[in-house]
Amino acid sequence: MLFTSPIFLFMFLPLTLLLYFIAKDKYKNAILLLASLIFYSWGGAKYLILVLILIVINYFSGIFIDKAKDKRRKKLLFIATVLINLGTLGYFKYFDFFIANIIKILGIININIANNIHLLNIALPIGISFFTFQILSYVIDVYKGKIEVQKNIINFGLYVMLFPQLIAGPIVRYIDVDKQISERTVTVDKFYAGAKRFMIGFSKKILLSNMSGAIADAIFTSAEYNTNMLVAWVGVICYALQIYHDFSGYSDMAIGLGKIFGFDFLENFDYPYISKSIKEFWRRWHISLSTWFRDYVYIPLGGNRNGKFKTYRNLMIVFLITGFWHGASWNFVIWGLFYGVFLILERGKFGEILQKLPTFIQRIYTLVIVLIAWVFFRAAGLKSAIAYLQGMFSFNFQDTYLLLLKLFDREKIVFIILAMIFATPVLKKLLNKLKENSKVSISIITEIMEYTVLIIIFIISISYMTGSAYNPFIYFRF
Repeated sequence: MLFTSPIFLFMFLPLTLLLYFIAKDKYKNAILLLASLIFYSWGGAKYLILVLILIVINYFSGIFIDKAKDKRRKKLLFIATVLINLGTLGYFKYFDFFIANIIKILGIININIANNIHLLNIALPIGISFFTFQILSYVIDVYKGKIEVQKNIINFGLYVMLFPQLIAGPIVRYIDVDKQISERTVTVDKFYAGAKRFMIGFSKKILLSNMSGAIADAIFTSAEYNTNMLVAWVGVICYALQIYHDFSGYSDMAIGLGKIFGFDFLENFDYPYISKSIKEFWRRWHISLSTWFRDYVYIPLGGNRNGKFKTYRNLMIVFLITGFWHGASWNFVIWGLFYGVFLILERGKFGEILQKLPTFIQRIYTLVIVLIAWVFFRAAGLKSAIAYLQGMFSFNFQDTYLLLLKLFDREKIVFIILAMIFATPVLKKLLNKLKENSKVSISIITEIMEYTVLIIIFIISISYMTGSAYNPFIYFRF
């Protein structure tokens, strides 16, 4: 079930809100958990069974790890629990990838095992990468004594299954929401802020991401378009806008829904395309994932405490895993390592030179690197990515005007311009400055006007949602 589907918007969410707010406080978590189970089972009941099994295993593992007095026993329990979670993720997400590559490697040395070993074509459980990392953060923090073990299985299940961020993040760490799970309040202001944030995210996804995505798909999938240099750059820019408004829009909706139910999730995006370096980009892009890898991989490996070589090694390991986390494909591995290389370069002389350059050049450099990286993320395979990059640097401008004319009409041009504007904080800063410098009465009028405009845009978004069959969600598959 998607947030941008009629069944969620007009049936699931209203019923859940009704039951939640008429229930007594002691039943609210149970209702939210039940709603989350129904929400997840919409994608297949067999996957729900898998998640429930993992919840039970990790619930009892957390208790056993916490109770274990012998250090060796405690460590063995911890390792076993981590292996179960990573093994589950590895089986569903990477088993076929490894088997396919083993078959190819052995085929190079004339060992043919393709007739004896077959791919399982395993269907990927929705959101497995997200809820696995949430579970791991809980287990690791219990083992390290950073948090108290959760002894209420409904509360633990709610932490894992909470539907606003279950299938596509942001990755919520238990340490950030443990008190909110036990006790939280919903105020009128919080509900209002949550509803407003949800509508913003919904509109970004439907109007900005989908429109950008339709153009990106047309260019990436057709040699007629992507062999032209200018059109190829237009394609990857549109994809950059699509994935940003797609994922940040979903995060906005998740954060907004969280507020409606009394939760405060951490921010997941902070206008990454205005970054002046790749290092800054990763502080602004998918913040919950970056923070997770920093705290549970980079720092345990030694971080930047043991000299340049080990720092560079740790960075490459983290971004190798970051790429692989996104999917079982060499494209994602290269995408991650590509960023790792530039993060290392920015820690040396190159970074010193970069900081001395004018701000607009720093931003152009960052944006160009990010756009090149997105080609690997979007392309169907490594050969397709290389071919697309060749088009981006081909200096072929033949029939550029005619090709762009086939791709764009007035409506698409307007939405792409809006997608570019809303990928920056320009309007947000202008609105905040207007409110700060206005008298109280004018500020209230501005707030009413802002909310009225947002409702109108939300209604327009709903009409686009119901009238279009094109509604992909990129991070849904992770």
